[in-house]
Amino acid sequence: MRRPVAPVWMKTPSRFAVMSQSGARAMLALVLALVAATWLALAVPAAPPETGADHGTDMALYAAIVDGVRHGGPYYTVAAEAMRSGNYPMKPFVTMRLPTLAVSAAAMPPFAVVGLLYALAMATMIAWYRRLLPALSRPALATAMILLLGGMLAFFQSGLILFHEIWAGLLIALSLALRRPGRWIDAVALGLAAVLIRETAAPYLALMAVFAFFEGRRREAAGWILSLVVVVVVLVLHAQAVSLVVRPLDPASQGWDGMLGFGFVVRAIVDATALSLFPLAIAAPLVGIALLGWTAWHDPIATRMTALLAGYGLMLGLFGRLDTFYWALLIAPVSLVGMVFAVDGVRDLVRAASDSRRITVTRVIR
Repeated sequence: MRRPVAPVWMKTPSRFAVMSQSGARAMLALVLALVAATWLALAVPAAPPETGADHGTDMALYAAIVDGVRHGGPYYTVAAEAMRSGNYPMKPFVTMRLPTLAVSAAAMPPFAVVGLLYALAMATMIAWYRRLLPALSRPALATAMILLLGGMLAFFQSGLILFHEIWAGLLIALSLALRRPGRWIDAVALGLAAVLIRETAAPYLALMAVFAFFEGRRREAAGWILSLVVVVVVLVLHAQAVSLVVRPLDPASQGWDGMLGFGFVVRAIVDATALSLFPLAIAAPLVGIALLGWTAWHDPIATRMTALLAGYGLMLGLFGRLDTFYWALLIAPVSLVGMVFAVDGVRDLVRAASDSRRITVTRVIR
């Protein structure tokens, strides 16, 4: 077995440091194929400027709903009328957002909602700084914080304050950073809050439950499963409430069977982060490098983050449409941080794959 060399940016060797030559070569080939595949994003059309309505934008819809609730209207009645006037699909029931964000925003003055969003973003940055501090050298930690800001570019825009994925993505990122063995209650609570704002965050709860179960943490697994039960109950009540305001002639959704593939996943992550400021031909491979980096860090949080990226990537590739690229906001905040770990990961892979040491017998004793 190869002795690991001193890490470059990480404080401990990467997962690939002691990989066999054959394993490293296979992994390196897989990495090269992954990076090459990211250029499939070049064939994916840009997302339409309007996100699902014939008149106005989704943000205008959410603002109208909050304004209606702030003036005393019942959420479901207000939401139904706003969606109907904008010719939004109202079937199935999941096309209408859960009332959590709208009702909460309507109960506060606008400046307080903005302040709460910024406070959540800052709390997420601080939590990840503390989580990464023991793992990275100072230059790497500074770079990681810059990449974290890049992943959270959209999350500091007050104009997107009523976008549900903004809040849910931050809550998922904060939950993941705070979760540690023996400390999982606050992580479960934050994950549940994310799903109560946007139900598409539910796979995060399921993923965390699976990891806790297979690691033998039964109480933690029970906590995540209980949160999923709460979500199911809430969705059943939500479906009943929506059914009371939907009319037979209201439009139905076109479905979620986009089957746009891996290129769309990469394009969605680019559009959801600061990578959108770069040409797509340059930004797309960086997504693949970030994913490689998360696999290189030998830590339970990195394993969970890798699975989270893969799970939501699968969901986006199979079910996403061009106008639902914003699902990537659920995984955007810390997705780019993986590039920091890729430095040691790539170095160790290349070193292991090119190892040509041989054992030579120079003397025979009879």
